[in-house]
Amino acid sequence: MNNSTAITPRVVFLDSNALAGPGDLDWAPLREGTEFSEYDRTPQELIAQRATGADIVITNKCHLTADVLQAMPSVRLILEAATGYDNIDAKAARKLGIDVCNVAGYARMPVAQTIVAYLLDHCNRVATYAADSRNGKWASCKDFCLLSHPTLELEGKRITIVGYGSIGSTLAAMLQPFGTEVCAVTSKSQDSLPHGVKKLSLEEAFATSFAVSLNCPLTPDTREFVNKGLLSHANPALVLINTARGGVVNEHDVAEALEQNRLGAYYADVLSKEPPTNDNPLLSAPRSFITPHVAWATREARTRIIEALAANIRTFANGQPILSVVN
Repeated sequence: MNNSTAITPRVVFLDSNALAGPGDLDWAPLREGTEFSEYDRTPQELIAQRATGADIVITNKCHLTADVLQAMPSVRLILEAATGYDNIDAKAARKLGIDVCNVAGYARMPVAQTIVAYLLDHCNRVATYAADSRNGKWASCKDFCLLSHPTLELEGKRITIVGYGSIGSTLAAMLQPFGTEVCAVTSKSQDSLPHGVKKLSLEEAFATSFAVSLNCPLTPDTREFVNKGLLSHANPALVLINTARGGVVNEHDVAEALEQNRLGAYYADVLSKEPPTNDNPLLSAPRSFITPHVAWATREARTRIIEALAANIRTFANGQPILSVVN
């Protein structure tokens, strides 16, 4: 787009509820200088209708297929309110002259922080011991302390990060002060990794690590790469953490490994289908701890998304090059 004068774009946010959450965000940056409308959620059959006449569409999880894009002739810019944009047919959008932009890197700190929280929960059993106190087990104990669950120290433990991008590198920096041995499974060379980060093969990582954190993108090559075959290499005490995508693991194989005590624990913020069906085996497997895809969602991170969306709206309105175009 190359306008000589600023315009007042019509902006439609199709599914703002996931970002709005507990109502702690200010939409003012998106409203400023725009005709702004929002919907908590938009079913697939209403996307084109609600986008009628819009210049800019914002979405988090709505599926903008080629057919839907064809039915939105006024739209010139699609803003993905997240990093992943697999819900948008970006190639079809390009053929129609529609720019697609994402928000990269906004969640590297909260996701890495969540992974550390998982590790500390596993080592210190905070939730377990707090439940014991609420349930009266400490009050009925004959000793000053209730030591019913083993606790561990992170110092000296090998923790391997699979996928050494912005989240993986942030996690490595967080882990090193604990005195952990940080390793990585990555396409990067050993020479390009920071001092103190050792490159491992995938099989070696699963066989020798205290914990493995999955931080790789979901691609055809990584879909269900954590499966029965790879898990056969795992040491039985391994803590497996997944904040990447649910589809990078075979959920039935992971649940089976937990059931058969061939895997120490599984912590995940993502599942293959979200929200999950009640029969997802990981919801009931032993030592499986599933949080509802909230690792990214600190108030600070969601505010960064709003700021990035607003910046792209301003550049569009002023006829300047659009930021963060992915197609």
